[in-house]
Amino acid sequence: MANSNVQFIVIFAIFAVTGALIQGNKIVALGQECDGDFQGLITQCTKFVQRQGSQTDPSPECCNVIKTLDVPCVCQHVTDDIQAVIDMAKVAHVAQYCGIPLEHGTRCGSFTIP
Repeated sequence: MANSNVQFIVIFAIFAVTGALIQGNKIVALGQECDGDFQGLITQCTKFVQRQGSQTDPSPECCNVIKTLDVPCVCQHVTDDIQAVIDMAKVAHVAQYCGIPLEHGTRCGSFTIP
């Protein structure tokens, strides 16, 4: 139950800070639409990208969700406030592990993919 509350708080903070809205399976942020299963992202992947804890490989369920996302689009909307709770190096690891690597030099928030 506590893990569920942490996930909700993290995702609520992300959307509140960016002014993002979920409409169907899209996130609308700052006038930009990014495709993906954002509800699945919340339930399946939050624990793999939170700042707290060590880096671990994501679950198959998380990878299935990651494969629905337009990750570069989402990266364009990462703010400092999001980076306060989400570790962007972990995000890059999850994307890579799930077969959706970000190109070297791609910026995701203030993090640049090595």
